[in-house]
Amino acid sequence: MTYKDIKTGIKNLTIQGAENIAIAAVDALAQVLAQTHDAKKIQRVYAELISLRATEPALRNGLNYVLANFKKVKDPAKKVKKHFSDSQKKIAEYGAKKIFNGMNVFTHCHSSTVENILILAHKQGKKFTVYNTETRPKFQGRITATNLAKVGIKVVHMVDSAGRTALKKADIFLYGCDSFSSEGKTINKIGTEALAEAANKARIPVYCCTNTWKFNPQTIQGFEEVVELRDPKEVWDKAPKGVTIFNPAFEIISPDIITGCITEIGIFKPESIVNRIATIYPWLVP
Repeated sequence: MTYKDIKTGIKNLTIQGAENIAIAAVDALAQVLAQTHDAKKIQRVYAELISLRATEPALRNGLNYVLANFKKVKDPAKKVKKHFSDSQKKIAEYGAKKIFNGMNVFTHCHSSTVENILILAHKQGKKFTVYNTETRPKFQGRITATNLAKVGIKVVHMVDSAGRTALKKADIFLYGCDSFSSEGKTINKIGTEALAEAANKARIPVYCCTNTWKFNPQTIQGFEEVVELRDPKEVWDKAPKGVTIFNPAFEIISPDIITGCITEIGIFKPESIVNRIATIYPWLVP
């Protein structure tokens, strides 16, 4: 894909999922670095790529790694992509251990990380049912349903407002992550927190499934992750006069209602991950 194709794809959600966005952005930056070492142009490209999606620290961290290392390391973009690829396998390995025969697994929206966990558990011979939401207004949950059904996993699909009812039949709730903070807050698709609260109240384990490069290091210094607001037309094109459309893409999930975070470096309580990140990826923690 060309730089322009990648930029358009990230902006209009043709390229979606935090890690896919990060990998695509890193590819775009690598294309520019192969053509020029002009510092001003590189900085403009960097700023443009970051501006495409507000709530995506994986994108920012991936780009930061490439910028910091392109003069020191051969093909840093390739190393970023390898990190995400290797991490997906480790997260799937750890997460699959939480899935057992006969389980009902609940998930919201689309997460390639959650998908990989469930597909690996299925390959291991485990029989379970996945309950998943369609996820308005862009219906990303349909991607989850389609991909899981293709490999033979039983899927029960529902409108978002039926999620709490379905949760009553669930044994575990797995969700993806676009960002997490030094305080253990995770950010995921709008609707996740209400579902996590319902699961927590029903004593259903809630696991955030995430790569640690989705950590936002600025939160150590008090910065609050920006929650992206999407185009109102996604919800209601040509809404009546006097009707204002509120269309947040994400929301913050409190660490109090999360059982743990399944990451490539292990499973931890959300508020304790940062210390481990500082040990394994010191460049990521200021």
